[in-house]
Amino acid sequence: MTAGEVLEVGARRELQLGRLRGLVDRLLSAGGVQGQRLRDCGVGAGADVDLEGLRRLPTISKRDLWDHYPYGLRAVDADDVVCVHGSSGTGGRPTLVPYTAHDLAVWAEVVARALAGAGATSRSVVHNAYGYGLFTGGLGIHHGAVRLGATVVPMSGGMTERQVRLIQDLRPDVLTCTPSYAIHLGEAMRGTSNSLRVGLHGAEPWTDEMRAQIEGLLGIRALDIYGLSEVIGPGVACESLDSEGLLNVAEDHFYPECVDAEGEPVPDGTPGELVFTTLTKTGMPLLRYRTGDVATLAPETDTGWRRMSKLLGRTDDMLVIRGVNVFPTEVEAVVLADARVSPHYLVVEDRRVAARAELRVAVEPKADVDPAPLAAALSGALRERLGVGCDVRVFAPGSIPRTDTGKAKRLVRWSDGEFPLPGLTWD
Repeated sequence: MTAGEVLEVGARRELQLGRLRGLVDRLLSAGGVQGQRLRDCGVGAGADVDLEGLRRLPTISKRDLWDHYPYGLRAVDADDVVCVHGSSGTGGRPTLVPYTAHDLAVWAEVVARALAGAGATSRSVVHNAYGYGLFTGGLGIHHGAVRLGATVVPMSGGMTERQVRLIQDLRPDVLTCTPSYAIHLGEAMRGTSNSLRVGLHGAEPWTDEMRAQIEGLLGIRALDIYGLSEVIGPGVACESLDSEGLLNVAEDHFYPECVDAEGEPVPDGTPGELVFTTLTKTGMPLLRYRTGDVATLAPETDTGWRRMSKLLGRTDDMLVIRGVNVFPTEVEAVVLADARVSPHYLVVEDRRVAARAELRVAVEPKADVDPAPLAAALSGALRERLGVGCDVRVFAPGSIPRTDTGKAKRLVRWSDGEFPLPGLTWD
């Protein structure tokens, strides 16, 4: 199914139901954790389930992947696995995902669909600055670009000087990398011209305010792409040129839900935890996987794929400051809306006094900015947006660490010891 092909709701439902029942049959046949949980709740065959009753089926979580590391949730013979991807996971605990050749074909299809929705064609040159390796970003984009027939420059992360040179020499029209690296690359290219038209940026939550920074630095249309290795990698959902800030979910392969902390469905448009069912995966298919990512789902329509918002944050990144829930993306939206602030900041949850957490925000100014009025303005804007006071400090340009590989570190928790930015103090 191509980027432009969208089934009307009834036909989509029929396709999803058939694929859901096939998934349940595969899980039951494979046995293991998910198969046993299905049997425990009275499911003996795929014919016993339907989309309306999906919410009553058990969920699976990252904890289950950790508890059955490395391959406890694999649903095929070892000989059917053609590659393994994954991530270090929270606290360094690894998450590994086995892929079959069928899974790679699905992955290539959904990423090709995402690239096409961003305007890429078989004549495009895709400068791919996502990291290659266990992390799914680099190879996922690579698979999709090849499927589309585009030319891929498999640059991976880092070596920014070389990245700039190859962009100038090979004249790509598509840039793929994390949003934080797009900022870093844009600063390195300041004052030069480039051929880039569009960027697909994911792997970390980012706001429309950061979008404006990326577009201003690189002169491109910056779009969001979403995915996670447990589900498939990038391509689960992606903005398109006409999606008005929402991400099109590849719902023929990944059935989306949005739930509250207790696992109950939330109304469309209400923030909740994203839950995905991998309708077509075979290596490690997941039924109702709780992602930990927070977003909203838009209502279904006949005119396009189901859409979701940009990520608002992660359930494990939510801060509770004097009884107020705060996501780091809310801080970013305020900080980067001020034209005097550079796109480098750090949110610090100060828990040195456990009974009274404080929110501190370190920012860098652009050139020739008086730090005192800027700090006062940001403190006021953040109080108005968040409903809680926070301490803003303006540090000299270059004080906040940059990253030229992987994801930017936007949040740290400070419980003891020195202030977490090297060479800087707060008190």
